[in-house]
Amino acid sequence: MGFSELLDEMGGFGRYQWLHVTLISFPGLLMASQNLLNNFVSGTPSHHCTLSANYSLWNITEQVRRPFSSHAVGRRAIWCRFVVFQVDRQELLKAFIPPDSSGTRLDRCRRYVTPQWEMLTANGSVNSSHLQTEDCVDGWTFDGTEFLATTVSEWDLVCNLRPLKQMIQTVYMGGVLAGAVIYGGLSDRFGRRSVLIWSYLQLGVLGSCCALSQSYSVYCVFRFLSGMAVSGIILNSVSLKVEWIPTKTRTLVGTLTSFYFTFGQLVLAGLAYWLKDWRKLHLVVCAPHILFFAYSWWYSESARWLILRRRSQDALKTLHRVARINGKTEVLDKLTLEVLHSHMSKELESNRKMLTAYDLLRTPAMRRISVGLVVVWFSTSFAYYGLAMDLQKFGVSIYVMQLIFGAVDFPAKFLALGMLSFLGRRLTQALCLFMSALVIFANIFVPMDMQAVRTTLACLGKAFTAASFTTVYLYTGELYPTIIRQTGMGLVSTMARVGSMAAPAVLILDEVFPALPSVVYGGAAVLASGFACFLPETLNVSLPDTVQDVEERWAGRIRADQKKKKKEEGGGGASSEDEQVALSLKQVKEVEGSGLNAL
Repeated sequence: MGFSELLDEMGGFGRYQWLHVTLISFPGLLMASQNLLNNFVSGTPSHHCTLSANYSLWNITEQVRRPFSSHAVGRRAIWCRFVVFQVDRQELLKAFIPPDSSGTRLDRCRRYVTPQWEMLTANGSVNSSHLQTEDCVDGWTFDGTEFLATTVSEWDLVCNLRPLKQMIQTVYMGGVLAGAVIYGGLSDRFGRRSVLIWSYLQLGVLGSCCALSQSYSVYCVFRFLSGMAVSGIILNSVSLKVEWIPTKTRTLVGTLTSFYFTFGQLVLAGLAYWLKDWRKLHLVVCAPHILFFAYSWWYSESARWLILRRRSQDALKTLHRVARINGKTEVLDKLTLEVLHSHMSKELESNRKMLTAYDLLRTPAMRRISVGLVVVWFSTSFAYYGLAMDLQKFGVSIYVMQLIFGAVDFPAKFLALGMLSFLGRRLTQALCLFMSALVIFANIFVPMDMQAVRTTLACLGKAFTAASFTTVYLYTGELYPTIIRQTGMGLVSTMARVGSMAAPAVLILDEVFPALPSVVYGGAAVLASGFACFLPETLNVSLPDTVQDVEERWAGRIRADQKKKKKEEGGGGASSEDEQVALSLKQVKEVEGSGLNAL
């Protein structure tokens, strides 16, 4: 008997599990806000060069009204239009701002050295290419219709400084990457609960400090630290949930709790539309984590982790607490340290010292799992953020696009739930990645003027990548053993952050060939779907607790199949195969007991 049987004796998915999963999942409503926040806090409003102080609106009207020699008639005509017909401000700007290269809108980074009044006349279709222009030496004027204030308008991150806008998201994802590495290892050493509680506090305080930043560099520092906290919350939430959920309900609970992230995307669209100010939006999506920090002390540490860390007395107290909450008081007298050790004797025997990241690649089955998951996580994040982090390119209101992109996750995740339950994890993961690649490739052949079709295909691609994310979070927690689960989650989450950082950079390839970014995104998804086919299936399989469990289940199974095949071919080599299996298991035990130094 193992830990799964203990959970069943204490009520399975009982009252405690309901409360536990709900409270841990609730902060997911704001996790989507953190990852997609840059779309709104760093949105780029319409803008143009600020006019010289000599040309305020009053001065413009005076200049237009005052007749003098060469343009007297033209100026009088313009003044009449201004007074009687209230000439649109955009029309007046044509005298000060040249058209851009497309000729359809005003240039955002240049202005005329001197006003060109002839551009306002009825026959003002003169060639402006020969007219003298200059940079926006007096700064920029931003339109407050779509955004009241963003980091772009706050620090003029346009024109030559435009790359600094994307740098904010890169810095944030760098923080998420660092958090995956640091907090993943700390969780296996100090526990899931303690690191999760600290991450709530860090995001609540430092995330709110982002709203108080008075300079670009300070803001980037706080965003980096916020990214680290986001990683700590996501990684430990997943593991703390999975390690308290019985095997038979893992698929349903794991998929349904992912809808918190989906609802969070809709919440983000509503909050951003309501506030339209980047400082207020930061406070609203970060400050609630202080509340999550306050109630997170109620969580129970993973009993699996406590047992494997040789803290059996603490594990017993935790299990008694869960049994009481579930109404299984008759179990309290039966569940003693001796019973607990008898259930977990195999795991305790194999677990000697703390394992390190090196053990994720040391043995055959662990190596196969780690390599496959690294590729899957990288490609899923790469394609997802390539689609989701540039909503202004679709020519639709950014708030509407956020709602659409959030809404498509609902059917996608229900589809993933059905596939996970009936087709298993491996096939679901491969199909979701492959279908997202097909949709991305299909968009290459749609003409640019068919914007509705292109947007629809982009939403489908985002839906399949979202389903892939849902699957891989659950799949990873089931593949890695308890003793090194958080280190494994940290490794693969690190690769996901690398993918999210690389995604925006690929967009510059459209200057070489417009379809090239889509080819890269789709190609990565196809490659990952192939790697997913080599991962072990975990449907209705109990969680592994040690590396030896993983090797016996999946590496050992391969050797058993090879041995059976050899027996069928002629009966030779059976004893040799037995020796190889025994030797392999012995090596695994030696690895787990060796206490390898951290990389």
